[in-house]
Amino acid sequence: MTAVEEGSAIERTLGGDASAFEALVLDNQKNVYNLALRLTGDENDALDASQEAFLRAYTHLGSFKRESRFSVWLYRITYNICSDILRKKARDRDAHIISLDEYGDERDPDIPDMRALPEDVLLRRELFGAIVKGIESLPPVYRETLLLRESSGMSYADISEVMGVGEGTVKSRLSRARQSLVRILTENGTLGDEKRLNK
Repeated sequence: MTAVEEGSAIERTLGGDASAFEALVLDNQKNVYNLALRLTGDENDALDASQEAFLRAYTHLGSFKRESRFSVWLYRITYNICSDILRKKARDRDAHIISLDEYGDERDPDIPDMRALPEDVLLRRELFGAIVKGIESLPPVYRETLLLRESSGMSYADISEVMGVGEGTVKSRLSRARQSLVRILTENGTLGDEKRLNK
């Protein structure tokens, strides 16, 4: 959906055309769900957060100032909802990275390589597992920034708007998140293993 089509759908929704908002939902539902899943690490929480995000967007659409794309505003709503969910579940917060295919189903996060030897596949899985654990052990604000940038591919400006902080803060948090992740992987031996580094 182009910015013009998006603007038209918003205008029609505000004018009482519910089907126009349905078009906005269809255009954004996969990305919103995937973002919620990456932030919460739980399919049920992600589904609840997604539904709540669209409900809030619909009921507060009149307050959308259009200084950015609708999708960015929607990500901000989703981020805030997920933050609330994680605060409520703080004692067992345990985010997981789950890869989804184009239909929203779970898939093996490994990139298949038909030429790979079994030991190469095992090393890749171990490396992926170590990276996931490393990301999970980051402070929440660093983990969330890293996920928004690396998993969702969002720009610094969009992350800034979603998290409600300046772009400089986003870049600083991202840099610290990466440095912390390298330190964690070095300390647990993942980056110190010549075999892993050469794969």
